Amino acid sequence: MMIGHPHAKGCLLAVVADGMGGRSGGRKASDQVLMTARQLFAKYSPETDSASQLLKQVVEDAHTVIKLTAVSAEQEPHSTVAAFVMNPRGECTWIHVGDSRIYQFRNGRLVKRTLDHSYVQALVDRGEITEDQMDEHPQSHILLGCLGMSTTQPPIDIHTIDHLRPGDAIMACSDGLWHYFTPEEMGALIAERNPRESVELLIEEARTRARGTGDNISVAILKLEPLPKGQG
Repeated sequence: MMIGHPHAKGCLLAVVADGMGGRSGGRKASDQVLMTARQLFAKYSPETDSASQLLKQVVEDAHTVIKLTAVSAEQEPHSTVAAFVMNPRGECTWIHVGDSRIYQFRNGRLVKRTLDHSYVQALVDRGEITEDQMDEHPQSHILLGCLGMSTTQPPIDIHTIDHLRPGDAIMACSDGLWHYFTPEEMGALIAERNPRESVELLIEEARTRARGTGDNISVAILKLEPLPKGQG
């Protein structure tokens, strides 16, 4: 989901949520994240409010609502989230929980990405496996943090980019996408194509590489293009 602010031109919110918990529980959990984000963003003022506080409230409120819906679910519903806000001044703030990721590319090169709240990321952090070994690890699906966990509050990891510039791209995506690509592949494609084409091609290729075994795919891409000459 990517939406423009109803009143502030140049302000937008992007949210990716990957739900888990049975046939209906996972969908309800991810829908709660998107609905919570939409409602809070409508009340947000980029001139006076904190983007970090907005995103933190999205995570905390969605976590509470998902826990309340667990009473009637056949499995305990959970969701990951990766969300970012761009303000009219060009500042971008992001938050994530779980293994949905946010990538920052600059002219096709990876600048920064989020680190998963997962068992295999913890192994990488301790030096027990390499980052290249994460995807093939038998316990790569185990999350240490997500929304809706009954005993653990979601981790709050926030990052702010002071000013995005032409050539920058921000991508939020679920593990059903990033699992099948290197950052170099994704960055090169996003640099060459517009966001809509990039999304379509990445999803198509991820499904091809998954060979029918892939997870749900959610992705949102923001790309800053240079102004045509004479309009700077």
